[in-house]
Amino acid sequence: MIAQTPAAPYYAVIFTSTRTEGDNGYEDMAEEMDKLAKQQDGFLGVESARNEIGITVSYWKSIEAIKNWKANTHHLIAQKQGRDAWYKNYKVRICKVERDYEF
Repeated sequence: MIAQTPAAPYYAVIFTSTRTEGDNGYEDMAEEMDKLAKQQDGFLGVESARNEIGITVSYWKSIEAIKNWKANTHHLIAQKQGRDAWYKNYKVRICKVERDYEF
């Protein structure tokens, strides 16, 4: 589903990854993080897709909201598990959305 974001400007965090073999608890944690992110102040929406490469884009009201999400205790645990068990590699990009349009 395409996230319904407010009028720009706002911020996007683009998380691109390749996974290790097997689930190893990944799906359960992904669901938990999705629910938790939606409760965070400044969260605007999320979009995600996975084939060989996974891409998750989360949308945020401010840089401060992104920093708070990154520092969330439960999210820190998930980040460590990701590095230890779930991801071969990943890259995070933080962008300011200056303009958007839709069809």
